[in-house]
Amino acid sequence: MAAPSENMLDFDIKLNEIIVGAFTQKHLEILQSLTKAFREQEFRAHAEKTVFQNLLKVLSKLSDEIQGLSPQHPATEPALLRVQLAAECFRSQRNAAVQCSRNQTLMRDLGFIQVSLRIVDVLPGLLQEKRASHYEALRCGMQFLGNLAVGNQVCKDDIWKHCFPQHFMALLDHSDEKTAAYTCMVLHTCMDEQKVQQLLEQRQEEVAMKVISLCHRQPELDWAVLIVTQHFLKSSALAETMFVGLRHQERVTLLELVAAQLGEDGAMDDGGVAPGLASFLASHFQQRCQAVLSLASQNAPDEEALTVMRLLDVLCEMTSDLKQFMFLQDHPGLLETTVALLREVHTVGKAGRNVFSSTQDFSPTGPSSHPAVSFKAHLVRLIGNLCHAHTHNQNKVRELDGLPLILDSCNIDSSNPFISQWAIFAIRILLEHNQENQEVVRALERRGVADDSALREMGFRLEERDGKLLLKPLNKDP
Repeated sequence: MAAPSENMLDFDIKLNEIIVGAFTQKHLEILQSLTKAFREQEFRAHAEKTVFQNLLKVLSKLSDEIQGLSPQHPATEPALLRVQLAAECFRSQRNAAVQCSRNQTLMRDLGFIQVSLRIVDVLPGLLQEKRASHYEALRCGMQFLGNLAVGNQVCKDDIWKHCFPQHFMALLDHSDEKTAAYTCMVLHTCMDEQKVQQLLEQRQEEVAMKVISLCHRQPELDWAVLIVTQHFLKSSALAETMFVGLRHQERVTLLELVAAQLGEDGAMDDGGVAPGLASFLASHFQQRCQAVLSLASQNAPDEEALTVMRLLDVLCEMTSDLKQFMFLQDHPGLLETTVALLREVHTVGKAGRNVFSSTQDFSPTGPSSHPAVSFKAHLVRLIGNLCHAHTHNQNKVRELDGLPLILDSCNIDSSNPFISQWAIFAIRILLEHNQENQEVVRALERRGVADDSALREMGFRLEERDGKLLLKPLNKDP
């Protein structure tokens, strides 16, 4: 293999041939050789500035000629060759930037970002045929910007300055999934707290919403998920604005990401979700929760109802003893709304055969396939969470006549797996250190759970001791 210095001189000569002559297939082979050379760490580390200067001249020449191509005739041989040459330039630049801050800064200072983006700007209009080869230039261009940004704050800031918001807006929802994914990679690499604030200050929340849309379309795309969980969810203002502007399907995706973040290790200390967002979601649940009742009379689930169900799941997770969200126990009207909705769902289920009716159908084609499965159980769970170690809320459930409602939920129901467990959990919390609630349960007509039948099926029994009603496990000494 020739020494790096010999290769440099050779490439300087060959790149000059491309600069002064008309583009040919031979020039593509020269650029392919340069791309291959930049894969070698030694070549990258010792590349002379003149090689980059000549490569930029080639790129600038391509930019000028591509700008002049006609979108009406994008598939002509000269046009295709220029697009291929641009893709190969981007590949060379991409390889040159790998783990080499010197080359990253050099290319940034020479102006590679601006010239590359001028080509990226016009490529979508030329790439009308949906074939993978036609998207290579776009893909490689975004890969170059991603590699240029890695570990180099100056390059990150410069790329952001030139790409935000128009390039991100144009490419995050590009029809080519890989182009959209690589654009998301660039956005993720450049993103930080200051840039999140810039999204808000410049009212460019639509960029953030396009990331959520990308999460919905490509749920396996880690870059999009990380942007949301590492940055967007930490800004209550941004997350709230996004939620309002999203379609219901995308709201569900955002809520799923919130739930996933709450389930991450360390969520007990800092789940990475802004407390203000929790308050916003609780208020939205209160305002829109009635939408779920439409499921009783519809065959196909209503999109807003699906959003409400996912909201309930998130509120249950937030109030599962995550200290930073337990202030939701005092959120105005949340407990009252939840108890009232449980009563309505309970009443609708008993009024006729619908998705809220209790069933004993455990077949594979039974109610377990419906999106509303477990909704009632999660209402019971949220009531229990909101009352945990909270005497005022325990009393409020009694005042709302919610104790019989919870007791009625202790029966096994295939439409609400685990509802009996959550009901037992809620009853235990409601009776704990609360004499008034214990007296109400003791005075209830002996029916359902009051005669121990449902509880015994779950391995528990009610026991009165010293004037107090207690839950005890079966077959164990008191």
